[in-house]
Amino acid sequence: MKRQIVLVVLGLFTITAFAQKDELKTAEKAIKKQDFATAVSAINSAEGLIANADAKTKSKFYFLKGQAFGGNKEYEKAAKAYNDLFAFEKSTGKERYSKDAIPLLNTLKDEVNKNGFALYEAKNYKEAAKAFYVRYTLDKKDTLFLSNAAQLALQSQDFDTAYDYYSQLKDLGYTGIKEIYGAIDKASNKKVTFNSKEEMNLMMKSGKYINNSITNSPSKRNDILKNLVTILTKQEKNTEAITLVQQLRKQEPDNLQLLLTEAYIYNDLKQPKKFEALMKEATDKDPTNPDLYYNIGIVNYNEKNIEQAEKYFAKALEIKPDYPKANWMLANTLILKDGDLVKKMNDLPMSDTKNYAKYEVERKNLFNKILPILIKADKEERSAASVRLLIGIYEQLEMSDKATELRKVLETLE
Repeated sequence: MKRQIVLVVLGLFTITAFAQKDELKTAEKAIKKQDFATAVSAINSAEGLIANADAKTKSKFYFLKGQAFGGNKEYEKAAKAYNDLFAFEKSTGKERYSKDAIPLLNTLKDEVNKNGFALYEAKNYKEAAKAFYVRYTLDKKDTLFLSNAAQLALQSQDFDTAYDYYSQLKDLGYTGIKEIYGAIDKASNKKVTFNSKEEMNLMMKSGKYINNSITNSPSKRNDILKNLVTILTKQEKNTEAITLVQQLRKQEPDNLQLLLTEAYIYNDLKQPKKFEALMKEATDKDPTNPDLYYNIGIVNYNEKNIEQAEKYFAKALEIKPDYPKANWMLANTLILKDGDLVKKMNDLPMSDTKNYAKYEVERKNLFNKILPILIKADKEERSAASVRLLIGIYEQLEMSDKATELRKVLETLE
């Protein structure tokens, strides 16, 4: 009885081996004819039979599978097949098809890469992102393609996909840091960069360059983390965004960018007190950064906290006097004070000429304070809005000749 069972089992192995070889022959012939649909069908049929195949058959199966799926434009499956081949032949210690498979895989990489760039040039960023991600899956050492895919997915506002790609970059510890090869051109005395260390060394031998150096590009890790938070806020997952930022800040307590990111989330959530508290913390860390004070001023301006807005815009200008936006916003903040004065004047009884005259003087003093600030803002960054506002100030100060002159300028801007 036992002998009969053995014979039956051996018979099954024989049938399976023939079936494997038949399917692989079918796939091989179809590939030669570039009939990749038939090749894929044959490979799929052989898939379930290959587990118990001999080493030579397994190697051939992976090799043909890579070609079949590659020809059928199923790049990820093709890459997996080739990588399975490399791993299998390495484990057996005998290479049968790996050398032939490497150039075929490289051809797939080039094909996918060209497709990605073509989609990018056509501004089809969503599909370009997918193409670059496929290129990354073909060789996961090429993490730059995953970075490109993430950026393009975010640019196309495909937030779910972008979050997935950026999460992978974060988990990989990707920084995007690369070596920059540079030197000084003797003729122009300007710094130039080279594509590789070998190119730099070769060009240095020409005698046309001096002071060659190798430096590192800035890390992109903060940008990755910030983009993850941005995506969560775009998806209105603000609680998750804040949780992520706070976790990251615990890991990097001195990271100013993360602190600012958390602050801006609270600003978007219309929580000015939390925003201002974090921005105060930021100015303590970086007290000479005018942009920080400017942004606190903007939030206070939007909340109609006039005194606070004025203080922060003035502080930004103290650090950086030639700051067009800060001059413009300081002028606009002071104009809000005029609204309060006009209301007070309108609320006075007709008989109260004394207080009315007092408020008129205050208004004139206010306009005289605003004028040089606004002139500077207009000079640094002229616009129809700045010219229009200047005309109004000149009229209030009864400087009609200046107002008339600017009306001609306004016509050219509108």
